[in-house]
Amino acid sequence: MLTPEQRSLRARIAAHSLHAQRDPRETTARARETFLARFLREVDPEGVLPPAERQRRAEHARKAYFARLALRRSRKRPRRSAQDEAAPADGARAAGREVRRGSVDSPD
Repeated sequence: MLTPEQRSLRARIAAHSLHAQRDPRETTARARETFLARFLREVDPEGVLPPAERQRRAEHARKAYFARLALRRSRKRPRRSAQDEAAPADGARAAGREVRRGSVDSPD
């Protein structure tokens, strides 16, 4: 039986192998088409609109969908105070290394 770390590595190897052999747009084309068709059905369930108008409305429905996701994410994201932003994390910035939130620095 594989450990979680080994399963993760195996999945990473598979993903890199797939992307080395195929164009990612090719492998995800059906999923993208299905996702975008959702908005076409949403704005014109009976299919009565002219194609150009239907497409225009679907594009706005898609943009609204992603804007709603961004709004939800911004509400859940913890706010950092100005003091937290200005303070160097563990002296790493003082040492000339940039620290990203959630990353772990390894010793040089």
